[in-house]
Amino acid sequence: MGPFRQPDDVDEPLRRWLRALVETPGLPAIRDLEEARLALLDDSLRGVELVRSFDGRIVDVGSGGGVPGIPLAHALPGREVALLEANGRKCEFLRRWVPPNASVVQGRAEEQEVDGYGVAVAKALAPAPVAAEWCLPLVAPNGAAILWVGPTVQRDRVARVAARLAAELVESPPGFLVLRKLGPTPPGFPRRTGVARKRPLA
Repeated sequence: MGPFRQPDDVDEPLRRWLRALVETPGLPAIRDLEEARLALLDDSLRGVELVRSFDGRIVDVGSGGGVPGIPLAHALPGREVALLEANGRKCEFLRRWVPPNASVVQGRAEEQEVDGYGVAVAKALAPAPVAAEWCLPLVAPNGAAILWVGPTVQRDRVARVAARLAAELVESPPGFLVLRKLGPTPPGFPRRTGVARKRPLA
C-alpha cells in the first residue's frame, strides 16, 4: 500500500489545523511541527485506503485533537465522519477545525448506539485490546474497526477480544489491526463505562 497523497486543495486547511494542534496546550505532547506532521498527519493518512475499503459512516473514537479523524475526513470528502470525544475542551477545539463532512460527538464510546457505523478508527487511544472493545460495538455487521498500532502489539489478545464481540482479526498492513465485524454486537456489550480498561477481556 503506497503512501497516500492528499489533493492540493486540502493541504492548507490541514496545515493550519496541525499548527493549531501543536500550539494548543493539553492536546498532543508533540511540540515540533515537523515531528507532528509525520506522527499525526502523515501517519493518519496512511489509513485512507484501508478505511475506503469499507462503506458507511466513519467514527474516530477518542478523537482528541482530531487524529486520525480530521485528516481522514479531508481525504474522504464524500464520507460522513463523526469525531467522538468525551473531553469538553477537546470538543471545542474539534468544532473549530472540522471540515463540512465531519461532526463532533461529545461522549464516551460505551454510551453510543451500537452497530451504527461502517468503520470505527482509533489511534493512540488505549492498549489495543481495550481500544478494540470500545470500537467494535459501534460498528455494524460487515464493517470494521481499524486500529493504528505499534510493533509490540499482541495480536492474539486483540483477536480474542474480537471473537467476543462478533468480529475477527483479518490480514492487516504493518502498523494496523483490521477487525471485521461478522454479526451484531452480542448482549452484554458495551460494558459499563471504564470496565474495559479496568478488566480487559484479554
